[in-house]
Amino acid sequence: MSMADVSVVVLVALFAATLLPRFNLGLAALPAAFLVGLAADRTAEEVTAFFPSDFFVLIVGITALFAVAQINGTLDWLLDGMLRLVGGRVLLVTLIPFLTGAVLTAVGTLPAAATAIVAPIALGLAARYGISPLIAAVLGITGIISGLLSPLAVYGTSARQLGDKLGIGLPDSAPVSFLAGGLVAGLVVAAGCLVVGLRTGAIPRGRITPASPADPIAPGSGTTETAERTASTTATRVLTLSCLSAVLVLSVGFDANIGYLGLTAAVVQQLALRLDPGEIVSRIPWNIVLLIGGLLTYVGLMQDLGAFARISDLLRVEGSPMLSLLVICYIAGITSFAASSIAVFATTMPLVPAVVAEGASPVGAVLAVALASILVDINPLGITGGLILGAAEPDDRPGLFRNLLTYGVVAVIVGPAIACFAFGWW
Repeated sequence: MSMADVSVVVLVALFAATLLPRFNLGLAALPAAFLVGLAADRTAEEVTAFFPSDFFVLIVGITALFAVAQINGTLDWLLDGMLRLVGGRVLLVTLIPFLTGAVLTAVGTLPAAATAIVAPIALGLAARYGISPLIAAVLGITGIISGLLSPLAVYGTSARQLGDKLGIGLPDSAPVSFLAGGLVAGLVVAAGCLVVGLRTGAIPRGRITPASPADPIAPGSGTTETAERTASTTATRVLTLSCLSAVLVLSVGFDANIGYLGLTAAVVQQLALRLDPGEIVSRIPWNIVLLIGGLLTYVGLMQDLGAFARISDLLRVEGSPMLSLLVICYIAGITSFAASSIAVFATTMPLVPAVVAEGASPVGAVLAVALASILVDINPLGITGGLILGAAEPDDRPGLFRNLLTYGVVAVIVGPAIACFAFGWW
């Protein structure tokens, strides 16, 4: 048995062990990477190099930023404002993360940055208004997926450039077809979530009257003190909203690192508002940082050992154009379940020209592979899952992890097939 095969077996064993009491996957992932690395003649330094430092900065920075907004009451004020904007209709509230994510990625925001912005909004609305965290998370990420194939987005531009480079023969209308395909896929998933949510009670029916957010300034007595307190609250909100806006503009418009921006904005507010730094640090989900950091380190080692290439080789078969395309879609879906979807898409695209030469639609083949790569992004093994779990209430995280894992596994099973047969003919 090769070390690539061993790494796959160990990963399966790690997830099976989560069924045991007192087993912590986050604590076990890094030692597992170290031991498998030793068996594969990798030094500790080489294994450590796979640790996703960018993920660490991203999730710590964003959770610190929104922790400040929650501590000073601005986040509650914003969430209530969203509820008032839609007239208290909870059904419309659930669509806010979807629309936010779609707009952000459609105008060119990178998926990780968009997720960092959408996840706290989606999970904040879920916690405040009794919406299922899973439904809120899926709708938010589905919105992000819906805009990823626009002509300005990373997938849309990559699909066109790779298609031209590989000589697939994409028509001039391909960018519009890619955008339409992403929107259709996103809207179908969103509609399914809404139907399931309403039927199971995961989305409350009717309207909710916004509650008055707790005043972050200690209450006093007397008209003068009340006026001073109102002025202080307004100044706090202005500062927080300014910081949030600056992070959004700089990350989206100037491609600045959103994690470092979030940390900087959090420190600025902590000093200006004289907040307890310990309270901010305690709200950073360190268990999630350890969990996803450890898993991504192990996945990086697996990639280095050729585990995912091994899986792809086992799945590759010869057949009709649609059957060949289906196999490619499953290669993309299974691989991107625990790896960067854009990287998987780029490395899978060279398999597409042969399928197109057999008679598959150029636009349909590219679109199917792209969607197969990104429809499985809603799982807890990557940065997307880490940001979602980090934004959830602490008590919701264990259940949400299991639900996201189940959703991701189901998506791997059915997503590539749906992507192939629904969009492969475009």
